Amino acid sequence: MRAVSNTSPISNLAIIGRLNLLQRRYGTVRIPPAVAAELSALSHPAAKARITAALAEGWLVKEQVPPGSPQLPFPLDVGETEAICLALATHADVLLMDEKRGREAARRNGLAVGGVLGELLHARQAGLLPFLRTEIDRLRSQAGFFVDQEIERFILSQVGE
Repeated sequence: MRAVSNTSPISNLAIIGRLNLLQRRYGTVRIPPAVAAELSALSHPAAKARITAALAEGWLVKEQVPPGSPQLPFPLDVGETEAICLALATHADVLLMDEKRGREAARRNGLAVGGVLGELLHARQAGLLPFLRTEIDRLRSQAGFFVDQEIERFILSQVGE
């Protein structure tokens, strides 16, 4: 399965020590240069070390964005824009992106979109995590990740938590 990621899913999973879930699910995850630059600027030492290791191991791959850009319905930051462009150019099966406007723009361009919560849900359903609620709590407390309460209730209901 071909996957491209924006910054948030990688950084947040790295912060809570679950970056390996992406490797297990996708094998290789591609990121554009702007996302690589944002990840290298992380101030969380353990997360930064995990990302550096993933790049060195070769499963997290920085890839240039081919020339030409899609029509985006509204302006996005450079990381989101490059991630969408790379996903389109590589015919990615999924674009990992958490930002609402970026997800909307990606969907309008025909991309399937996933995010950090979906990845944790998938891992829990695959038996790779004992509890999903614990991981969501860690996202909030360690990464400062916002989770809407209705979305949280829905996701937890999918695994009986």
